[in-house]
Amino acid sequence: MSTYKPIYSTTIPDFGVIDFRPLELENDAVIIHDWVNRNYAQYWGMQGKNLEEVRLEYEKITKESDVFIGLVNGEISFLLERYNPKQDIIGNYYTVQDYDCGIHIIVAPSTKPVHQFTWHIFSSIMKFIFRDLTIERILVEPDIRNKKMFDICHRVGFEDADVVNLPHKTALLAFCTREQFIKKIDSFNLNYTEMNNENQLEFPEKAITHIQPEVWEKANRLLVKKAICEFSHELLIKPTLESGNTYSLLSDDNSIKYTFEAELLAMNHLNIEVNSISKYKNEKLIALDAVDFIQEFKTSLGISEQLIPSYLEEIISTLYGSCYKLLKENSTSKSLANSDFQTIEQAMMEGHPGFVANNGRIGYNSMDYKAYAPEAGNPFRILWLAGHRDRTVYAGTQKLDYDTLIQQELGAETIAKFNATISEKGQNPNDYFFIPVHPWQWFNKLANLFSPEIAKQKLICVGYGPDLYQAQQSIRTLFNLSNPKKLYTKTSLSILNMGFMRGLPVFYLGTAPEMAEWLDQLLSGDQYLQKVGFGMLGEVASVSYINPYFESFGKHNPYNKMIASLWRESPVAKLKNDEQLMTMAAFLHLDKDGNSLLSEIIKASGLSIDNWLAEYFKVYLSPLLHCFYQYDLVFMPHGENLILGLENHVPVRSFMKDITEEAVILNPDVVVPKNIDRIYAEVPEDVKLLSIFIDVFDGFFRFMSAILVSSDNYSEDRYWELVTECISDYQEQNPHLEAKFEQYDLFANEFQLSCLNRLQLNNNKTMIDLDDPVALLQFQGKLQNPIAPYKKIIA
Repeated sequence: MSTYKPIYSTTIPDFGVIDFRPLELENDAVIIHDWVNRNYAQYWGMQGKNLEEVRLEYEKITKESDVFIGLVNGEISFLLERYNPKQDIIGNYYTVQDYDCGIHIIVAPSTKPVHQFTWHIFSSIMKFIFRDLTIERILVEPDIRNKKMFDICHRVGFEDADVVNLPHKTALLAFCTREQFIKKIDSFNLNYTEMNNENQLEFPEKAITHIQPEVWEKANRLLVKKAICEFSHELLIKPTLESGNTYSLLSDDNSIKYTFEAELLAMNHLNIEVNSISKYKNEKLIALDAVDFIQEFKTSLGISEQLIPSYLEEIISTLYGSCYKLLKENSTSKSLANSDFQTIEQAMMEGHPGFVANNGRIGYNSMDYKAYAPEAGNPFRILWLAGHRDRTVYAGTQKLDYDTLIQQELGAETIAKFNATISEKGQNPNDYFFIPVHPWQWFNKLANLFSPEIAKQKLICVGYGPDLYQAQQSIRTLFNLSNPKKLYTKTSLSILNMGFMRGLPVFYLGTAPEMAEWLDQLLSGDQYLQKVGFGMLGEVASVSYINPYFESFGKHNPYNKMIASLWRESPVAKLKNDEQLMTMAAFLHLDKDGNSLLSEIIKASGLSIDNWLAEYFKVYLSPLLHCFYQYDLVFMPHGENLILGLENHVPVRSFMKDITEEAVILNPDVVVPKNIDRIYAEVPEDVKLLSIFIDVFDGFFRFMSAILVSSDNYSEDRYWELVTECISDYQEQNPHLEAKFEQYDLFANEFQLSCLNRLQLNNNKTMIDLDDPVALLQFQGKLQNPIAPYKKIIA
């Protein structure tokens, strides 16, 4: 029986789970010996070898290569050798690149035909290899007579190169880049809107295939649970404890009664058993309906008659997306624990943990949703425009001038093609900056609204770029699938989503690179931050187009945020060792069966929950404390804004993103360059520490601890004790900050409750004034500080 846990897993709809684990030679040698002596394995080169010879051969191979056993639904089904061509004889036969990886594969003998069996194995192997985001090209060198191997290699994207005469065989080299593979496996998804418009017009029911009664009921049940939890947390509604853990809740007019089982946790968090929720009208059990719930409590929620229709639209859109996610064949949490960065990203179910209406995306139609929503996971290309330099502003770091950036992002061939398009219009390419835009933005906003600029040839559409991207949970931030080390591209997207029209303001973008450099200079040399593995993903360049028709309406007007893009560093370029990436939001993920990804990650680490949490707090909480106390610097550290690097499933580093609009200096005495003085915000003294209390304790730890309570029967008290120990360790290591620890006391008995849903219910289009981030905050009552009882630990 294997003692190794899977190191990578992928779930395939209607097929099952494929796991990869390291070779266990003593146990696996018998199986390999059987395979290599079958007729179909004649090209493997081990026929006629006895068991001991096979074992000795693989003992030698494992010193030079990584060898893995692949399991399909728990059954050993293939062997994979992964090697560095520079350290192999094959390196003498072609020009090896640093990003190359060679593989050898042997599949178990077939006992019964399984549809697409070999395809699923090979495509999963490719995903496993490319999970290492530093690898850009895979090499195979099968015997030239092995036609079956080449057939499957061609199917997954390999292209033939040279025939080489190796000492033991004549081989045909074949290579597959990351992009070639993506094109093969997702070819039916590319340019989804263009390819499926006609199909969906002919078959309109395709837009609603995921809207099924059972799924709809589950989506409503989950959202009602969240609404009760969050609205009661913000003191908008008040459930009554009847007996034991049973609660009741009456609608505004007392005609509707809800009952449910829940445990009251710290910070007034109702940890509700979702299947216990029942709804009664005149003592008759009726179905749960999240839209009705909002209307039943609209007086309590304080939402205006003018606002409620658009808020209900966001609720319904959230339900629509939830049904898609619940019906989608996502990986289980157990499988996701061993998955790659982007598989995890597209598998997320919940969205923001605090907002009830968190998946509005008002503006997307049903085809847009499946083309561009993060959970759809469809790769697409970015559209590029050329903006005349008298309308367009570029800003970059000192090392990243415009020409350098565009060369990196597009390459000489694409630049030449785009320039030719400009020249064909009778214009000079040197008079233009290239601007990446989201395809949705072009077709739904820019082509129409900016037609005067297009007519004047101030704005020219030059076509699609070469790379494939995937939308992240933040929806307008795009990850480069073709070249993961390249920069993220964040684009304007004029859809209404969770309290904002998702444009990008020129006012912020123009100074973003300078801010990134200043913050990097401030923090990169800090020994404590280096020790706890903290870094930032710098927003290193931006480009914005200013439309003279709308410029006078002000920097925050949505029409002045429609053509702008930001380039942000990729964490892939900063990885060390064999680290797994995921957003911290993944720690709150529950799969469609309610199983916790966090629990599976901790199990896979081999650490106790206590020890794992201690490492996590060191990587996440400690640097936030240091930035606050040492530099008077705060971020917006919610789950989607943190990307974590995990080594053997244990957090070892963190990357903060979304710096441009959300990093704030709280102390006016800090000397800030004039061009970026907007980073300073005048904040009342009693509000400053809410950057920890609300954004961390209430905004993330509240949900994380509740998941551990439910999934692992873990002690909530112990969770907060460990938070205290992390803070204690930090304070002991930084005694020079003792006065500030007393001034801003993390162990105060209580703190103000700043309410997110109240913000959205008050104004779901502009929740926050970016010029005065405190002005519109909704404070309601106070929360008991969950670490206050443990102050004795550091006394």
